[in-house]
Amino acid sequence: MGKTIAEKIFDSHFVDNPSGDIHVIRLDAVFCHEITTPVAINDLVERGKDRVFDPDKIKAVIDHVTPAKDSKTAMQGKILRDWASRLNIKDFFDIGRNGVCHAIFPEKGFARPGYTIIMGDSHTCTHGAFGAFAAGVGTTDLEVGILKGVCAFHYPKTIKIVLNGKLPEGVYSKDVILHIIGKLGVNGATNKVIEFTGPVVDSMSMEERMTICNMAVEAGGTCGICYPDMTTVDYLWEFISDEYSSKESALEEFKKIHPDPDAEYDSIIEFDINELEPMVTFGYKPDQVKPVKEMSETKIDQVYIGSCTNGRIEDLRVAASVLKGRKINDSVRGIVSPATPKIFKEALKEGIIEIFTDSGFCVTNPTCGACLGMSNGVLAEGEACASTTNRNFNGRMGKGGMVHLMSPATAAESAITGYISNSDLYRIQEV
Repeated sequence: MGKTIAEKIFDSHFVDNPSGDIHVIRLDAVFCHEITTPVAINDLVERGKDRVFDPDKIKAVIDHVTPAKDSKTAMQGKILRDWASRLNIKDFFDIGRNGVCHAIFPEKGFARPGYTIIMGDSHTCTHGAFGAFAAGVGTTDLEVGILKGVCAFHYPKTIKIVLNGKLPEGVYSKDVILHIIGKLGVNGATNKVIEFTGPVVDSMSMEERMTICNMAVEAGGTCGICYPDMTTVDYLWEFISDEYSSKESALEEFKKIHPDPDAEYDSIIEFDINELEPMVTFGYKPDQVKPVKEMSETKIDQVYIGSCTNGRIEDLRVAASVLKGRKINDSVRGIVSPATPKIFKEALKEGIIEIFTDSGFCVTNPTCGACLGMSNGVLAEGEACASTTNRNFNGRMGKGGMVHLMSPATAAESAITGYISNSDLYRIQEV
């Protein structure tokens, strides 16, 4: 019997099978940030186990509240900072060098095809875009990963999602994944891996693939995963060129983890994307999705463009192309947060930052803060935000606030009108 990509990765990293379908696998990387990791650090210290399995495989960043907003968040940063220093963790990205974790870690080449990665963050599934098994875990699993370099999972069952057709103009990867979640439901992929494949995925950039894998967890998925191809190789080449004689040889190696033709899936679901429209969420669940045109009377108070889902340079380019030469509505607060310093500098070089500021947006430093209501864009009770983030739970961006998830293009147009809107999305300009 053939194997899925996740099964191949699990088998190549097998350590133990303690019971049933529970498999202990070896980890290639453990990612850490200042919200969930300090709890694990403090517990390890208290138990006399203040060490790491391999400092070169630990990657850490301060990304949610940066700079610190109060004594509590300052202490969280200090715990992570001191830990990285005393245990010689070189890949630690402190304030000024930091960014959104699921943007800066791929940007540094830390996610590779065939890798196993964990992090105390539910959107770790983002890194599956590279053909890696990447999953968010709880504190106990994070501690074991930090200490021993292993983690236990159920042997993976996989849903294969085939995206056929071609993205229509004005429709983006965010619209695709919102549509998929709307069809699967928030529990549709619980404890399963989602393989994304088909012509639409093949034509996507790495940034677009990261967007769809990022939100696999919103359908309950443990991990979203794409097949590594030449797009993957091109993205990673600056980091892997010493390991392979050519891009073609790297691709041949990466293709070894592609699923076998006779791999068995929990289910196979096909979507025709040719007629897909821009999508948006309503309510407090990621599967509550409608076409944007059905939400045109929904007033908004804030627009947020950023996050590990849509804060990359491609996202900023799209939003800027909608905003260029226009002003946001007087009733709207516009906030944009480039996901990493590199993205910020590129946006500055291309004139994108100027377009945002000229239109009336506030441009912040790279941070995850607004996404989960911690800083840089918290909502007041009764306010609504048009957001490019990934989660719209009740109170997610602030107690009593409503979050509508959408693409950067829809968010930018909504900022202009003051209502959820995409009426002018087909009038995209050159930045």
